[in-house]
Amino acid sequence: MKKVSAFIICLLLFMTLCGCNEKSEEEKIEEVAVENETVEAEDAKSGRTLVVYFSATGTTKGVAEKIAALTDADIYEIVPLDVYTNEDLNYNDKNSRTTKEQDDKSIRPVIASETINLDGYDRIFIGYPIWWAEEPRIMDSFVESYDFSGKTMIPFCTSGGSGIGRSGKNLEENAGSGNWLEGKRLKASISDSELNEWLNSYN
Repeated sequence: MKKVSAFIICLLLFMTLCGCNEKSEEEKIEEVAVENETVEAEDAKSGRTLVVYFSATGTTKGVAEKIAALTDADIYEIVPLDVYTNEDLNYNDKNSRTTKEQDDKSIRPVIASETINLDGYDRIFIGYPIWWAEEPRIMDSFVESYDFSGKTMIPFCTSGGSGIGRSGKNLEENAGSGNWLEGKRLKASISDSELNEWLNSYN
């Protein structure tokens, strides 16, 4: 009888210890979940930077990649469904594709790039070449396709000599959302130190 009682006591003690271990594991899981939620909340609070660009000849691409590297940003390229050829970019031809597009503010070239989820980004640099003193119409296609509410938008452009002009304002008006800051024309040959000086002006 004593042996049976001792066995029962040992069994109850074992079950109690197992129960404590299970509870301990559950507590650990809950702690990990809380820690993950805290990290995610911090990430959401700090936000991330995105560099969006369109480049027909590679010039804007080079500057965009420098910005992304210096700001540790993600990068997204706007790729047209109908890629621009050298003939399309002939500014001296009144019948070239780009001439016709820039003459008609209602044209919206189709974007072939996959759509991008902007959640988590709080600052977006948006770059493009200057065509006929304005942004390419495909940039209007892009900004009209997304909601930039709560995001700081920083336009930049490249060109042979023209400034950024009204292109940033045009994008802001067509987007209808976002906090758009004044942009700047950046040289293709801009140094990292010059670029950092410009980037720091937004911090």
